Amino acid sequence: MSAKCTSAWFCLVCEFLSNSVRIMYFMWRYDKSTAQMARYFYHDFLWEDNINMFGVLKSGGIIMIPIILCGIFATFIIIERCFYFYLTKKRDAKLLFDLDDLIAKGKLGEAEKICGEVETPLAIVLKKALSCRMWDERDLKDAVETELSSVVPCYEHWLTPLGTISNISTLLGLLGTVTGNIKAFAVLGAGGTMGDPAVLAGAIAEALVTTVAGLIVAIPAVIFYNYFVSRVNRRISDMEKSVTNVVIRLTGRVR
Repeated sequence: MSAKCTSAWFCLVCEFLSNSVRIMYFMWRYDKSTAQMARYFYHDFLWEDNINMFGVLKSGGIIMIPIILCGIFATFIIIERCFYFYLTKKRDAKLLFDLDDLIAKGKLGEAEKICGEVETPLAIVLKKALSCRMWDERDLKDAVETELSSVVPCYEHWLTPLGTISNISTLLGLLGTVTGNIKAFAVLGAGGTMGDPAVLAGAIAEALVTTVAGLIVAIPAVIFYNYFVSRVNRRISDMEKSVTNVVIRLTGRVR
């Protein structure tokens, strides 16, 4: 995922720089319309009546619709995962504290009941270990390992869509850049010289706005995707340690 995303970002940055060079070239070559071109681009598309944000987004064209949808979905995933990791960490800390005391007192039935009430991935695995405490040690370990594998997707939930959004939004921005360039060159080709400055400014605005919008969505998505992957790996490692400690106590090797 990182290699593909890096390649897409590189292409997007190259397109952005290329657009800037083209704008400077057009304004230099057709110096008679330079002032008019600048007025259309900055006033009509970016600064019209105290910066109309809706107008700026609208100038990005139809490509802005999927980019905005990606941004909304990514925001939902980020908020949901932040709350999930915060709540599970808080519940697991309390669960381990309570289990330590109950196991020391030999109240294994009550400990199993508490695990069923918490319903976090760690609690599910610990409940399985407690319910199979009378099994042979080897069978107990196999059951616990199987349960561990089954709860890992709970931590990874929504991460694949978030990683996909980070790639798609970048590519959508690149697509908007290309379509904007095509329209700009079509205006120049049809007009012979500078063409209609308003139409040309709109094409350039579409190229630049979609580029920026794609990056605005992609950058936080990539950051939070890598952050959540790190959190998942750390949670799995902590869960394995906690479960191993409980299993060792259940088998009687440590009290």
